[in-house]
Amino acid sequence: MRLRSNPLTESATLLRRVAVILGSFGLTALYSLLVLGRAAIRRLDRETVDAYTRGWSTTLLHMVRVNLTVRGEIPEFGDGRRYIIMSTHASQYDIPVTFVSMPGSVRMLAKKEMFGIPLLGAAMKAAEFPSIDRHNRHRAVQDLARARAMMESGIVLWAAPEGTRSPDARLQPFKKGCFHLALDTEAIIVPMAIRGVHRVLQARSWKINLGQPVEVKVGTPIDTSGMTKDQVPELMTQVRGQLEELLGDGEAG
Repeated sequence: MRLRSNPLTESATLLRRVAVILGSFGLTALYSLLVLGRAAIRRLDRETVDAYTRGWSTTLLHMVRVNLTVRGEIPEFGDGRRYIIMSTHASQYDIPVTFVSMPGSVRMLAKKEMFGIPLLGAAMKAAEFPSIDRHNRHRAVQDLARARAMMESGIVLWAAPEGTRSPDARLQPFKKGCFHLALDTEAIIVPMAIRGVHRVLQARSWKINLGQPVEVKVGTPIDTSGMTKDQVPELMTQVRGQLEELLGDGEAG
């Protein structure tokens, strides 16, 4: 899969950066309104959300002329199993890259704080973006049950085991949350490395580079069914090993 773009690479001028940033916010607000509008009249279904997330993502990537390539064998997400994509995370563009490159109904496992963002948070909730509140046991049990039901109905979760964006494009220490979720739901983990995306927009930076090549590399699925909580460290090591191999040169993007 390749997203057509201008092969020339250049640093965006200040005016272009402002245009991309304002355009991105505006586009996000527009699609949030579309989701909420259809939800209000009870005409929001999963296929519509899938189309919206891919339309939003494709436009964002065209704004910065990303040249996207996908390598590796993507599982059959529609086979009735539960799937969690565990991805490297080095840029805000990881999410749109994932929506464009992965088939099926992919939803980001979001931090609960994101649901407090005006407009976007309500749209994410309506569009079936899950969150697990590990600080509230009662809420965590409810969140887990909802996430499992969503996965059983065909939603593929995207999670970043690093927990946050890498500031230097290198693989950071993993957090255990998404691994416990994988075991709790007996999910199949799909390791995925995104190379080159940090050059488009690095974490904690507003410097934008245009025309960057970005490569998505899909690893070997890991079936967690039958695993116990005691095997979490082993599972984390296994996923990290695959991501490091997929990255090849030690970059997280």
